[in-house]
Amino acid sequence: MTSNLKHIIYASTPFGFSRSDLDHILIKSRYNNDKNDITGALFCRDDLYLQYLEGPEKEIELTFSKITEDDRHTEIYLLKSGMSTRRLFANWAMKDDPVQSWMWTREEIDSGILEKVTETEAMDIFIKHSRETDQFL
Repeated sequence: MTSNLKHIIYASTPFGFSRSDLDHILIKSRYNNDKNDITGALFCRDDLYLQYLEGPEKEIELTFSKITEDDRHTEIYLLKSGMSTRRLFANWAMKDDPVQSWMWTREEIDSGILEKVTETEAMDIFIKHSRETDQFL
């Protein structure tokens, strides 16, 4: 697909994180994302959600609006918003991964790295991840 796609990257702090909450989020997200032509990836652990979403502009904006109103997220940071012509995660309605070892440490999160990360640094995380992922399995 070569049409214009909106992408966003946001980070937030989970409120009351549990595996069952995460499973519920993923089931609902995969269903809604498939229906709305949204793809992406989610890194998660008990102190961090880091998500990349891509798809039609209207649907991405609506989805992000719902996320900002979801009480399971606190301290939401919009790290990047932009347009692109190709998807990074074309075959994933929502790719779920634990935070990689090359991600920020808890100490970096606690020290406020999310307030300092650049758009390029945020995007590079997901570009690297998309290259490490065999999307055709």
